[in-house]
Order: sequence, then structure tokens, then C-alpha cells
Amino acid sequence: MAKQPHLLVAPGDVNDIALIPGDPGRVDRIASQCEDAEVVSENREYKVVNATYEGTPLTICSTGIGCPSAAIAVEELDAVGVDTVIRVGTTGALQEGIEIGDMIVATGAAKDEGTSKRYESETLPAVPDYTVLSALVDAAEANDEDVHVGPIASDDAFYAETDEYVSAWEDANILSVEMEAAAVFSLARRKGMRAGAICTVDGNLVEGTQKGATEDEELPEKAKDNVERAISLSLDAVADLA
Repeated sequence: MAKQPHLLVAPGDVNDIALIPGDPGRVDRIASQCEDAEVVSENREYKVVNATYEGTPLTICSTGIGCPSAAIAVEELDAVGVDTVIRVGTTGALQEGIEIGDMIVATGAAKDEGTSKRYESETLPAVPDYTVLSALVDAAEANDEDVHVGPIASDDAFYAETDEYVSAWEDANILSVEMEAAAVFSLARRKGMRAGAICTVDGNLVEGTQKGATEDEELPEKAKDNVERAISLSLDAVADLA
């Protein structure tokens, strides 16, 4: 079988479980907590690395920003034999009291994006696999880490998240908004893959601390620091799921 056109991987090149951050730079941060890290491929927004964590082989693959590029990654990872994907990302809080640096484990994702709608009706659920969800929550409990567990939203238009949008999500008790999980969950379900997501809060839209609003860099310092904690929990979940 020829290599996949975007990830540039073929069957046998990757492992069964993949962590899928959006940012290619976060691939290196995850790999730094692992052993035997080896770059498999780099192309466009996609960087693929194989590594081991506590003896468990895994693959780390960036997806870029948004559901379209995340869907390509999931499609191509599925095509070469990956059976479990865990998004390790960042997210903007939609409820008062959720602080920058807090972690959210998603129980579902509202489909406020267009990619999953090309595959199926928006009435079909975008939800994680229960075993992956449980592994992430169990990892947090085992490490005495507090995480928020609940529904999030996936949105295509970062700069069109108006006050009306934010208010509607807040009223629905949606915990946060990001840009990939709905497509990841929907495609994984359709393909018989396991999927989950853990995201670090990088701002709070209802409190006026959106990402980039108060910092010169993309992520506030507290979010940068606590991304490492989310990475650690996702790796512990990988070891549990293997």
C-alpha cells in the first residue's frame, strides 16, 4: 500500500495508539516525556513521531488547526492501522470559574463546524469512546489532578465567536470551545476507532480572557505550564489503554 498523501506513512510505520495535538510543536513536548522518540515524517502541518512510554509504543501526530485537517489525520491514521486517537489540545472556557490552566476531559462535542456534516447528519452524536474517557479521568484521579469533565463545542471560525455565540454555549452549560474534537469523535465512531480528548484551558471567553487578549504570545504562561500536566495524563491513559 502506498504512503498516505499527507501524513506520508504506510501500514507498519506507526503504532496502534496515537496522541494527536494540533500544534506540531506539541509533538516534541509529548515526545520529551517519552523514550525512544523517532521522527517518522514531516509534511505541512503534520509531524509524526513514534515513541514509547513506560514500555508502551505510541505514535504522536499533529493535526494542525481545525476540523478539516484533523479529519485528514484521523482518516490517514485509520488507513494505516491506528485504532485509538487521543486529542491533546487547548480550549477556551465558556463557564465562569474555569481558570486558565485548568484541564477539561470532553464527554462530547457540539458540531458547530462543517467537516463532520459532510460525513453524517449533525443529529448524530460526536462523543468519545467510553474506555478512553474513563482512562483519562482515571489518570487524573491517580495523579491527584482536578479536571473538568463534560461537553465542549467545536467551532470553525475562531474570529467569529461573537458574544451571542458565547452566551448560547454558556447557557447550554458547554464547558469550553475548541476546533477539532467534533470531527475526531465523529470519524472515530464511524470507523470503529476509539477516541478521546483532554484540553488545557488557554482563556475564558465569558470572563474576557480569550487567548491572545492579554499576552504577547499565543498561550499564557499558566496554560503553557499546565499543558505538560495534560500531556502526562494522556500518556498515563495510553499505558492503561494498551
